[in-house]
Amino acid sequence: MFSWILALVLALLLWGLASAYLWLVARRSTERQHGLAALAGMRWREFSRIVHQAMAEQRGLHALTDEEDNDRGTSSDFLLQRDGKRWLVSCKHGRAYRFDAGAIHELASAISLTGAVGGLLITEGHVERDGLAEAEKQSIEVIDARQLWQLLKPYMPADVRDTVTGIARREAVRHTGIAGLAAVTFGLLVGMGYMTLRSDTPAAEPIVAAPAAHPVAAPASPQPQAAAEVDKDAAPAAAANPSDLIQDPDPATLLRYQQSVSKALASTAGVVSGIWLTRSTLSVERSGEDAQVWPLICKQLERYPALRTTRVQLNPRPGVNEPVRWRQCSTI
Repeated sequence: MFSWILALVLALLLWGLASAYLWLVARRSTERQHGLAALAGMRWREFSRIVHQAMAEQRGLHALTDEEDNDRGTSSDFLLQRDGKRWLVSCKHGRAYRFDAGAIHELASAISLTGAVGGLLITEGHVERDGLAEAEKQSIEVIDARQLWQLLKPYMPADVRDTVTGIARREAVRHTGIAGLAAVTFGLLVGMGYMTLRSDTPAAEPIVAAPAAHPVAAPASPQPQAAAEVDKDAAPAAAANPSDLIQDPDPATLLRYQQSVSKALASTAGVVSGIWLTRSTLSVERSGEDAQVWPLICKQLERYPALRTTRVQLNPRPGVNEPVRWRQCSTI
C-alpha cells in the first residue's frame, strides 16, 4: 500500500512543478514570441499610434503643443513632453534590430541635440549587454523584445490579442497533459521498484532453542508487471464541410475558416504558427525553409475558396538573417 501512496505523491509533485513552469514561465515566453511577431507585422502608422497611446497612459508623455515643432514626418524618432520638458522617443520597428553601445551613444547625442532631458528606445529587436550598460550610463530607458509585448499588449486590436493569448494557452494545456502522463508513468515505475526491493529483501530467521523443523517455503509472490503505452493523438484532419466551399462567406463563417487554418498550421511540420493580422493577411512564423513550408501553407489555404488569395507574410526564421517575404498561393 505504501508503494502506491509513494507513487501518487511523486506523480502529483512532479506534475505540480511541471504545470507551474509551463503556465508561469513557458506560456508567457510563447505569448511574447507570437506577440512580437504580430507587432512586427503591423504597419508603421498603426505601430506608432499604439506606442504614442502607451507612452501617454503609462509614462505621462504627450505630444508637443501646436506652436512647437512636433511634425517629424515618418521619422522613427519623435519628441514628447512631460511637465513642460522634452523627451526623445526612438522607435525602431522591426525584429532584426541589434543595438550595441555605439548605437546607444548615437541616441544620447541625438537627445542632447534636440534639447531633451531624457530618452527612450523602443524596439522589437534586441539590445546587447554593452548597449544596456551604456543606456544606464546615459539615463536612457530601454524597452526591447523582452518587455515590449507586455507594454503594448493592452493597446493591440482585441482579435489579435485574443489569438496570441489563445495560442499560448493551448500550447500550455497540451504540454501540461503530456507532463501529467510522464509524471504518472514515473510514479508507477518508482512504486513498482519499491515493491521489488521489499520482495527481494530476505526476512530474518528466528532464533529457537529446539531443532528447527522442516522449513515451509513461502510461496513466491508473483511480480507485478506493468506495460503502459501512450498513443499520441493522430486523428486525421476532417474533410471540409460543403459550407466551407462558400466563395463569399459572412464574417462569422470567414472567422471559422481562418481559425481552422491557424489550428492546422500550428501542427504542420516546419511551421510554428499562423496569425491573421487582417481579413486577408496571414502572418506565418516558421522554422523550416520556404521550399518546405510554402506548399503546406497553400494546401491549408486552398481548402477554402474565400482564402485562396490571402497575402501571406513569411517571417524570418529565428537566428537566420533573412528578409520578410510576401507571397500568395493564388491571384484569382
